[in-house]
Amino acid sequence: MSDLEIRSLRDGETDLFLSYPHEPVPGVGVESRRSYAELAEQRQYRPEWTWVALREGRVVARCAFWGVPDGTQPFSLDWLEPGYEPDRIEIAARMLRAALAELSGPDGGRPEYHLFLPPGWREDPVVARAANDRLEAAALAGYEPFIERFNYTWTQAGDPAPQRSDRLVFEQVDDAEATELCLAVIDGTLDGYTRRDVARHGAAEAARIMVADLAEFPSPREWWRVARTREGEAVGLIVPARNHARATVGYIAVLPEQRGKGYVDDLLAETTALLVEQGADLVGADTDLGNRPMAAAFARAGYRNTAIRVVLQ
Repeated sequence: MSDLEIRSLRDGETDLFLSYPHEPVPGVGVESRRSYAELAEQRQYRPEWTWVALREGRVVARCAFWGVPDGTQPFSLDWLEPGYEPDRIEIAARMLRAALAELSGPDGGRPEYHLFLPPGWREDPVVARAANDRLEAAALAGYEPFIERFNYTWTQAGDPAPQRSDRLVFEQVDDAEATELCLAVIDGTLDGYTRRDVARHGAAEAARIMVADLAEFPSPREWWRVARTREGEAVGLIVPARNHARATVGYIAVLPEQRGKGYVDDLLAETTALLVEQGADLVGADTDLGNRPMAAAFARAGYRNTAIRVVLQ
């Protein structure tokens, strides 16, 4: 290992990162679905957030942390390729430890590792081997398992359009009511992030964090809606949104007293329709593997499970 040079990129070294000689494993990570150079031009990847391990001048492992263009800290690690050296796990772990020493926040919190994988990834030996190399290296660098999530895609061209509700009305919602709704839906939530925030900060602060995080989407705040019955009774909250890549189901929640009435289908249909009205022909979404009711709602609405996202923290 003493023959390794591990460092972040310097300005103008995109070609060094791209000199990594191995083809991506289909479906593993973001490597086969993203252009590093294009996102680097948009400041979603940056030289100081991008690391390589060099052996005799060759890039034998690489990683990149992703963030929003105007952010000061990366949001997540989503690009990690340990390579194929006999000691690849140790190389990748050492590279990650060096990067995290520079990129962890002032409170010591590190960017999460988001590993995108195809559905059924454990059954494919090539994919499973590539995934396990990454997970093992991340574990050696201090990462711990958090959650797995279904990633979904709906396309206007290929999937049936969910039918909008005729029993609910949707109105714009201010921050105060949105926070009240988020606080109410915490009761019985199956969302791993919300449960983590409740355990760390309490329910009221978790609701405030939820609204603040949703407000960071670059799409207009005016897209948010409260759902009500025709008699004016609150049913839930929807946040149609756009991230830096595509339209997305930012958030959907049904109040505890309204669950079991099929309202989640109405909320998802309205979210999809609003995004289509804003010009989306493709909508992404995700939910925890443990949130079977939401997963079933996506399937009923014509959303297809296109990936699994493994999250480590």
